[in-house]
Amino acid sequence: MLGGATLVAVNVYASATEGGSDQQAGQTAQVLSAPTVYCPDAGSRLTDVPDAARADVDGELAQLDQQIAAAYQQLKESAAAIRQNPSLADQTILGPLKEKRSESLQRIADAIGREGDRPEGLDDLAPCTLRSSDQGGGQSASPQDGATPGQSASAGAGAGTGIGGQGGNGPVAADYADITAVQPNVTTPAEQSGGSTGTFSSSCGVNANGLFNSDNVIVAPGVSNGAHHFHDYIGNQSNNAFASDDDLAKADTSCADQGDKSTYYWPVLRLQNGTQERDADKPGGGTEGNAGQIVTAKEVTLTFEGNPTSKVTEMPRLLRIITGDAKSFVNGPANANASWSCTGFEDRQLKDKYPLCPSGSDVVRTFRFQSCWDGRNIDSANHRTHVAFEAADGSCPAGFEAIPQLVQRIVYDVDAPSLQDGGRTVPLFAVDSFPEQLHKPVTDHGDFINVFDEDLMRKMVGCINSGRTCGAGADEEPPSQSAEPDPSESATPENPPSDTASPVTEPSDTAAPADPPAQTQSAEPSEPAAEPSATRSGSGDSGLPHVYTSASPKKSSGTGGGVISKPTERPETQAPADAASTAGAAPAGRQNPSTAPQTEPQAVQGDLAETGTSLWPAAFGGLLLAAGFVLLWRTRWRSS
Repeated sequence: MLGGATLVAVNVYASATEGGSDQQAGQTAQVLSAPTVYCPDAGSRLTDVPDAARADVDGELAQLDQQIAAAYQQLKESAAAIRQNPSLADQTILGPLKEKRSESLQRIADAIGREGDRPEGLDDLAPCTLRSSDQGGGQSASPQDGATPGQSASAGAGAGTGIGGQGGNGPVAADYADITAVQPNVTTPAEQSGGSTGTFSSSCGVNANGLFNSDNVIVAPGVSNGAHHFHDYIGNQSNNAFASDDDLAKADTSCADQGDKSTYYWPVLRLQNGTQERDADKPGGGTEGNAGQIVTAKEVTLTFEGNPTSKVTEMPRLLRIITGDAKSFVNGPANANASWSCTGFEDRQLKDKYPLCPSGSDVVRTFRFQSCWDGRNIDSANHRTHVAFEAADGSCPAGFEAIPQLVQRIVYDVDAPSLQDGGRTVPLFAVDSFPEQLHKPVTDHGDFINVFDEDLMRKMVGCINSGRTCGAGADEEPPSQSAEPDPSESATPENPPSDTASPVTEPSDTAAPADPPAQTQSAEPSEPAAEPSATRSGSGDSGLPHVYTSASPKKSSGTGGGVISKPTERPETQAPADAASTAGAAPAGRQNPSTAPQTEPQAVQGDLAETGTSLWPAAFGGLLLAAGFVLLWRTRWRSS
């Protein structure tokens, strides 16, 4: 009787815990994904920082990001207690966070004041609030609409159609939209006399060798994990937080044309399928809500385009450009610039939704970088004001000149997730993000540092200005009859044929091609994938691996005082379509679980047969218990 009762109790408890884990995890994830930490972005407000103060300012800005990440982690851990007592948010999270931010902002003001005019009003940026995720619309409210401290944590619970994702901080169902229900919304400025109509391509692979880290040498130089999310890198192979300009100039490149040592990087895309990558318990990875299998792109194209109203000039060497805003979920969409679409549907672009693509269509991320330069600076304090976007007619702002526009297109062979079951059948996909940004698609962004050699840059400009199609991977075309030949072109060397050009040897995997053909996974499901080796270059390393050098599994197929300014709106030429009403239903034909690389599913929902199979020890225990009662009764009856 004791043995049978024990079997019943243990097995039923275990099954209840296991069977209810999906619902419980979904509810918890929904609660945790609802509130996020909103703090005014100090970096975007500092438009003029003396050169001598920039290192100190950049370090403090990175510290502000670290403080927010820690506060968000504390929010997740305290979610249940805060629902019961919302005032705890002020006492335990927002109050201490304000004090830390105030100290960092004071140090920023001191650093700028030592070299120029001390900025005023920085301390006004110290207070933070908790804000509910607008899960129905996929974007945050404007900063003025932010909730007061301590209110959002309970208000957000249960709102919208929460999924939570593997990291517990998004994405949610409302972050996806059926691309077939979106109306075409792409407009192109009309070409004008004197414009530059050519294109130049650079072929740099898809990061098949698995070069990742969570640094950002543009925004947080010298700071490990300055991005708080992982990046894919192609082109320059020495990009980390500690890379100097000289390091970048001497580095190897994955680009077919060795004259292009530029660095191109963007947040990785992950499948929320339970796979444990090497960063699962590392900063920038799982500890900050970036979890799941990193997907290798199927295709990456890098195209430099001209300007419809004027000729373009050469980019200055080591020019840095960031397009998009990694914090746009809390900052607002003024600087958001990434677009999402599907192959075959690229006349319709989404800025605040991930696309649900029909069968046979792949997910596409597109970044159109700023193409107007101030003619003086290769960077600016907020990494934005030295470059600008074209106006709707293609013209540059007064004082700016046109440069080649980098258009970066990344294609992924991923299936439309099964939103109806929270991505259990077909996993959700999302980009890495700062933890408090909840993996929203509007936070997507791209980074570029120009390390073209002078001859190749001269050739690029000559090609674009003369109306030709040039570069690695492009068929050379003669100049159009209407285009004027560029005199600089005659002084440049010929471009090597695209069919014979090959990338340089990768640092750790000499056999890995820059752009391999699609492959299928041949390993048994129970066999773990080989872990990539980790190496780190530079000084000041914390001991954590930041650069991974083997591929992860993939599917087949100035001076002056500091000035605080408000973020400026850029001209919008592609309005996002409102497809929120279609976000709940995935198109058919892309939900075959056999093709999804779920090597370690988050949860399994069994049917009745599976449930019966898992409860057989309880049934056996029940028989033992019943037999014990019968035996006891018969023994007592005989003894009487």
